[in-house]
Amino acid sequence: MILGIDEVGRGSWAGPLVVGAVVLGGANIEGLTDSKKLTKKQRDKLDIEIREKAAGIGLGWVKASEIDKIGLSAALVLATKLAVQQIKTPYHEIIIDGTINFLKDTSKGKFVTTMKKADLLIPSVSAASIVAKVARDNFMASQDKKHPGYRFESHVGYGTAVHSTAIDKLGVTPLHRLSFAPLKKYQKPTTTKQIGDNAEDVVADYLMKQKHKILNRNWKTKYCEIDIVSKLKDIIYFTEVKYRKNANQGGGLDAITSKKLNQMKFAANFYALNNKITNTNLRLSVASVSGQPPKIDDFLEV
Repeated sequence: MILGIDEVGRGSWAGPLVVGAVVLGGANIEGLTDSKKLTKKQRDKLDIEIREKAAGIGLGWVKASEIDKIGLSAALVLATKLAVQQIKTPYHEIIIDGTINFLKDTSKGKFVTTMKKADLLIPSVSAASIVAKVARDNFMASQDKKHPGYRFESHVGYGTAVHSTAIDKLGVTPLHRLSFAPLKKYQKPTTTKQIGDNAEDVVADYLMKQKHKILNRNWKTKYCEIDIVSKLKDIIYFTEVKYRKNANQGGGLDAITSKKLNQMKFAANFYALNNKITNTNLRLSVASVSGQPPKIDDFLEV
């Protein structure tokens, strides 16, 4: 009479977090293992058998907007509590896959054992993993009709190249977790700092795609500051990020006056001195960014 608990969708870019809770109650089901090691056909077959034979099954769902609101850690706790609340059959022990006791602040916390790879070792945890994944995968497949073009059925919300391309082309949906790093640029900023941070994130991503290594972000002293310092081969770039609400406002490059250029030169030299850089291959660059979500209009060496 072990209550097994496992989660699905923790690292997904889109869709809900789902926690499964299962008490097998002596049911003997062949083939139980970590759901990720099974084919879709095997999972679907086992899901039917688990639902027919298990003494108790619970599923805790937390949608993307709630994850953005309370954070992933709190969402894991909430989903676990919701799943356990649905279990009405008796059990004498709780085993959670992983190393974190999501029930530690409840009356059930003292009965919990956390275990790495429990979904491979404990049948009830394997069953929880399977029912949670099948339920979540089926939900994501159903979203294909509501949100055509994203191919949710194939990647079920995870960060694949296909998913990334769809987001770049179509934008985000209510299913997307905007608090996750790859999607933060799609959040509606509420402060000037958030707007600036989002613009700098876009430029940093651009530089990394160009094989730059980011050395510093928002490097500041009482004398000067630099938005992004990066390195490409033996060249060190000092990039000023200029954001405009829309490109029709003249573009961020218009803000690079002769005075600003001198400030950038001073900051680059001061950075080199401060970091004992003797390499003279230093270059200034400017990224002009506009729109929401922000996009790069121009990137120039100055």
